[in-house]
Amino acid sequence: MSFECINVSQTYSSKTAVEALEGVTFSVAQNEFVCIVGPSGCGKTTLLKLIAGLLQPSHGRIIFPLEADASRPRTAMVFQSQGLFPWMSVLENVAFGLEMRGMPQKERNARASDFVNRVGLGDFLHAYPHQLSGGMRQRVAILRAFLSDPQILLMDEPFGALDAQTRILMQQELLNTWRENPKTVVYITHDIEEAILLADRILVMSGRPGTIRADMPVMLPRPRSLDTRANPEFEHLHRQIWDLIEVEVRRGLRLVE
Repeated sequence: MSFECINVSQTYSSKTAVEALEGVTFSVAQNEFVCIVGPSGCGKTTLLKLIAGLLQPSHGRIIFPLEADASRPRTAMVFQSQGLFPWMSVLENVAFGLEMRGMPQKERNARASDFVNRVGLGDFLHAYPHQLSGGMRQRVAILRAFLSDPQILLMDEPFGALDAQTRILMQQELLNTWRENPKTVVYITHDIEEAILLADRILVMSGRPGTIRADMPVMLPRPRSLDTRANPEFEHLHRQIWDLIEVEVRRGLRLVE
């Protein structure tokens, strides 16, 4: 097991208390790829921040099986906005996590260069973020996260701002990188097709306060590609997930008949 959420609830205190999550319970296995989908505002990003340790739950626990010398597992986060350092080159951005871990410059630059070349960005090693397209910047952000060697990689709609064609290419690049460098991944998306293409399991959340409405295994064989969408099981799973989300969206809009 990589980690387990047990009856996790989160309430934001203000003039009126806002309950973001209620009684969330699930576990994630080591090197498992789990996608989380649900209606807007259901607490998906809050849940990611709790796993990362950026927030403490109002109720419940998140348990990490740890080695004796660790207080919590290493995590890395990738957001829709890439968060690259604008004053650093592609090489320096990708190697940053290795630098923070104390790896000598020659070794970390060699490892970072290898990763960058593998995803077709070798000609841009010494370019700066403002010189790259959106898809290229996101590729650099993902490489930096993987190369920092986290035990858990948390991704919050990383491809949400990309055009459709670039998003398809980035999904495939992510799958390739994950297959070559296995990590536990928790990935938030609004795109049901994206979730089915990427995940081992999909957690479907209710509207606010967010709870787990369904935990659905994705049994489609790997490696997956654009052709996977033609598999009848893909369409069947898509319909199941959409039926669950539609109920929650309509409930939120007070349109349930």
